[in-house]
Amino acid sequence: MKKKIKVLQVIPKLGFGGAETGCYDLAHFLPEYDCKSYIITSGGELLKFVKKEKVKVFRLPVQSKNPILILINSFIISLIILFYNINIVHARSRAPAWSCLIATKITARSFVTTFHGTYNFNNKLKKFYNSVMVRSDLVIAGSNFIFSHINENYENYFKNKKKKKLLVIFRGINTNYYNPQKVMPLKMDKFSKEHNIDRNKFIILFPGRLTSWKGQKIFIEAIKLLNQENDIPSFQAVILGSDQGRNVYKKQLVGLVQQHSLNRIIKFIDRCEEMPVAYRIANLVCSCSIEPEAFGRVSVEAQAMELPVVASNIGGSTETIVKDKTGFLFKSGDPKDLADTIKIVMKKDYNSLKSIGFEGRKNILKKFDVDKMCNSTFTEYKKLIELS
Repeated sequence: MKKKIKVLQVIPKLGFGGAETGCYDLAHFLPEYDCKSYIITSGGELLKFVKKEKVKVFRLPVQSKNPILILINSFIISLIILFYNINIVHARSRAPAWSCLIATKITARSFVTTFHGTYNFNNKLKKFYNSVMVRSDLVIAGSNFIFSHINENYENYFKNKKKKKLLVIFRGINTNYYNPQKVMPLKMDKFSKEHNIDRNKFIILFPGRLTSWKGQKIFIEAIKLLNQENDIPSFQAVILGSDQGRNVYKKQLVGLVQQHSLNRIIKFIDRCEEMPVAYRIANLVCSCSIEPEAFGRVSVEAQAMELPVVASNIGGSTETIVKDKTGFLFKSGDPKDLADTIKIVMKKDYNSLKSIGFEGRKNILKKFDVDKMCNSTFTEYKKLIELS
């Protein structure tokens, strides 16, 4: 008789980021295959969308890096594992991963981690802290870029460990949700009016949380250069994202916009409940990270919404974009190259832009659909159960 698969995913907060939505999507995929699905998190806006008849949620302060809380969480997680007879624990961040590592050692259960970022390290202690993400039975990298990063920096953790496995499972998005045909015109009109967006102009959208490495300053500098051009269509730029408490950085961005007299060109929008609506009003999407994206979700979402995308030539976006066919790459950190690349897109005719959009969605449906990600992960879970 086969073991019934019971999976516990542990994530600091269930928000709208890539790691969080991946956790949410997988949690709701598993019950469709007769698996029990559980999540431990400290909270988050995505919690209200969790279907309680399919997924059981526990609230614990797993976002904390406090060693005492990490230890306390590990014992509580051990009790949850034993009470619900969970056989796979999947951690998606470092602090909860330490709790999960201890809990799975205590309960002798399979431990899985997904390496969602490069996790900067500037000393041995920080690297040791990061190393928890490669101390599992199965280490999942969200892109080839992350796979290479793990091999280059944590190879010692895979030597002479026959049971330990590292593989790439590309992150995926819900292409049914990110579908331009599913966005109602009324919602587009409402969003445009609320934020005073002139859809008769060429709309350049830059989504992403407000943090320096996402490259908002590079984007503003590029818009300043574009504003000096005479042979491009009239345009508007939208920076869409929360500052998540980074008030000083937000003030710096607003100050930069004022300094360049771009107040009428660049709009700041804190949030959008339905991102497909924001994408639908755009003509072009930019992803300007100055540090490598682990996956580059913005580039994938934009392509799924049949939009051309301009992204930095580093990290995950180089894997998700088919260069010059579904999107364009510019030299990371170079506002002039960004402006020149945007200009190329702006000067294309309607049919060329539609063709890029069509190829973009086809690319995402083929490689980065959420069902493909969930099926691949589920297959690896089954292999772990067979080995245990």
